[in-house]
Amino acid sequence: MSMLSELKVGQTAVLVALELPESVQNHLMHMGFVPDALVTALRRAPAGDPTVFAISGMEIALRHETSEAIRVRSATPEDLNPHFEAPSQDQAPELLEVVR
Repeated sequence: MSMLSELKVGQTAVLVALELPESVQNHLMHMGFVPDALVTALRRAPAGDPTVFAISGMEIALRHETSEAIRVRSATPEDLNPHFEAPSQDQAPELLEVVR
């Protein structure tokens, strides 16, 4: 688990927890910062603060001090594409042949 502030531009993560005062948490949750939401770092200001994040179809700029109080985990292929199915052990050799 890491902090939202650690995401590099272009990286996507899954939101785990908000460690902020309740009033700030409520405000962010109304904008889509809820557990299991996908969040992507889009761009940073030239001085590095704030950072613009994409979440729930919106772009939201957060200051570093706010984003470092938001816990995230790395996004898995299943998080990024809910219909993704990893190949079974039986399919793996067959898939390797297709690639060759």
